Amino acid sequence: MRCFSMLACWTLVALLAWPLAAEEMKTKTRSLFDGKSMDLWNVPEFGGEGEVSLKEGVITMGQGVMLTGITYKNNDLPRNNYELTWEARRTMGIDFFAAATFPVKDSHCSFINGGWGGAVVGLSSIDGVDASENETTQYVAFDDNKWYRFKVRVTDKKIEAWIDDKQVVDANIEGKKISTRNEVTLSQPLGFSAWQSSAEIRKIEVTPLAK
Repeated sequence: MRCFSMLACWTLVALLAWPLAAEEMKTKTRSLFDGKSMDLWNVPEFGGEGEVSLKEGVITMGQGVMLTGITYKNNDLPRNNYELTWEARRTMGIDFFAAATFPVKDSHCSFINGGWGGAVVGLSSIDGVDASENETTQYVAFDDNKWYRFKVRVTDKKIEAWIDDKQVVDANIEGKKISTRNEVTLSQPLGFSAWQSSAEIRKIEVTPLAK
């Protein structure tokens, strides 16, 4: 009886632990910015860009004539089945302040936060149509000097995006052409940029997802 009870207990423990072990095996979050250095990042020369600096654990992108940004140096990122997360705030300006350009299979896409005068949110581009005009277009009011949490998820069939805990993009990309605007080519394979705005960014992380 005691042996049976012990066996039953160990079986129960194993069954309860298995989902946790499986979760650990399928995902491992990797930080791309430790708050101490910008060793993993370049500052692309868009032309007329503002100053980029590291201070108090955040990357500051100064307001430029057009784009200011940072681009990840290495070629070691997943191109599918992953999540990208970051935190950012706009400190000056009226346009997007931490738009992310990221890999999507054999191409790239951009998630725009506050473009076209400060409120447009969406993906650029789907079948050649920008975030301001395609099926992902949303309008969100952003407050200056407020930190926002962003997440983009790329899978075989979809690109999804969240602002804080609210989902703002749920795009089916099967059979569609995914691309970026020419202005952010220097942000590939992964980059963040601000348009005529100054911004701060921190806590950049990537998490592979199980297929």
